[in-house]
Amino acid sequence: MSTNLKDLIGPAIVLGVLNHVYFHRFEPVSAGGPLVALAVQPLLLVAAIDLASLTPASVGLVTLAFLASLSFSIVAYRLSPWHPLANVPGPLLPRITKWWGVWLTYSGKQHRVIKALHDRYGECVRTGPNEVSIIRLEAVKEVLGANGLQKGQYYEPRVDPNLKIRNLLTATGDDHTHRRRAWLRGMSPESLKEFEVLVARRVEQLLARLDGLAVQGPVNIAAWFGYFAFDFMGDMAFGGGFEMIRDGGDKQGYWTLLRRSNLIIAALSHIPWLSPTIYRLPFVTESSKKLRAFGSQIAANRIRDGPKLTKDLWYHLMDEDGHEKERPSMKNVVAEGILAIVAGSDTTSVALSSLFWCLLSHPAVYARVQAEVDTVYPDAERILDDCSKHSELVFLTACLNEALRLFPPLPTSGARQVPTGESRLIAGRWVVPERTQVYVPPYALQRSAEYFSPAPNAFDPDRWLRTANSETQTGTIQIHTPAALIPFSYGPANCVGRPLAWREMLMVASALLKRYDMCFASTPGSAGGVKEGEKYPDLLEDAFITNVRGRLMVDMKLR
Repeated sequence: MSTNLKDLIGPAIVLGVLNHVYFHRFEPVSAGGPLVALAVQPLLLVAAIDLASLTPASVGLVTLAFLASLSFSIVAYRLSPWHPLANVPGPLLPRITKWWGVWLTYSGKQHRVIKALHDRYGECVRTGPNEVSIIRLEAVKEVLGANGLQKGQYYEPRVDPNLKIRNLLTATGDDHTHRRRAWLRGMSPESLKEFEVLVARRVEQLLARLDGLAVQGPVNIAAWFGYFAFDFMGDMAFGGGFEMIRDGGDKQGYWTLLRRSNLIIAALSHIPWLSPTIYRLPFVTESSKKLRAFGSQIAANRIRDGPKLTKDLWYHLMDEDGHEKERPSMKNVVAEGILAIVAGSDTTSVALSSLFWCLLSHPAVYARVQAEVDTVYPDAERILDDCSKHSELVFLTACLNEALRLFPPLPTSGARQVPTGESRLIAGRWVVPERTQVYVPPYALQRSAEYFSPAPNAFDPDRWLRTANSETQTGTIQIHTPAALIPFSYGPANCVGRPLAWREMLMVASALLKRYDMCFASTPGSAGGVKEGEKYPDLLEDAFITNVRGRLMVDMKLR
């Protein structure tokens, strides 16, 4: 190696460290400019020091030294005792890079891994270079509450990169408050009463299809819950347009499209600085473009057909009754409608699938809840047109609460961000520095023995009927903390559709329990009658919103 080449290595190392200092201070919001800068700097360095040394070998050596210095500086700082989160325990790889989070998302195991980390390291775990996960009850209010933390970088990839449109999920501050008003009108008691008619019509259609399938053999009940939820959300949001129950599947590919798009966005949420660059790649944006076209088409159909007898969500979001001073734009309402379909269909279908897996795994509980439905609704015809009796379904409600505790539809949920220029004291224990992403993951929180014991991982609906924090005859303390149940999130940005979701789930569940006797279908050829349903927890994947990626096969018999 020539002397000139050796003389270039030292400046390259210094330049790498200086880049780390600069980008640490001025965090990039996109990758395009920084990547160009990183590529050009070694070339400019060689030219500035010795133009005569500007050869492929010298540029290659300097680039290698530069990138190695930059990488070493970043890793050393993130693992050093001088990092603001140095005292927060956690595994090595998440401390170094958020690509670990991308891998977790694609694996579908994010919620279970985060839970395992809390089991090992405690209530506050470092899950990223500038990210923590906390499962203290006080953190629910302090992070998600009215005076908590705002949504930050995590949600930026969910903003349409071409149209810059925000929806209720990504909006913050006054914009969120304004949008939520329209949603609340769409979820008013009067609106919910109208939506009951739509739910009842789809449940009747579902039952008719299941009647025919039940005599043919095992039924993938998780798939049919998905078809039902998607069809109903289409009715509720856009006045109709989807017929998965009728078709017996996703013939138009809408479901696949939405899930593929959601997975890409969920992965990019861990590396938001890369999303503006990634979204410029045609093969990546294909799903987003199809999603926009899908939304525009169903919106055009809704405009063409006009409002029906039932006021759908579009009616309220588009402010067709003139509540607001200024009507929202078409593209904003399309974005809100797509959000309603995505959020409402997957969450409801997962909740129903989880409920029935839990019930079928515990035949005695199934028998009890079925007996309750028979008592409250002796006449099967009344189940779909008398929701006033839902308050009498005490044990079924307890079973739903317990299923949502064990399998919340948003297992990890999204991160909130500590504002720039300040730190926050969380739960009186942890000082979280500026710009840190903070998770309060429902899956891990709701399985904590601190708030639900004994057996926090067991399905025990009676815990919702016992006196909280009572002592049994054997001296065991039964800890039950309803405030730690947050499947619909918490605070001003909680799930606005919660009342509708509850009504929907109770109507579907009670109708199926009244009509059928159900049990797990044995896997063909399995030894000892291994049940397909026993694998259900492994069928749930966490990509922000949970998906059921496998089958939940059951045998159904008309009662």
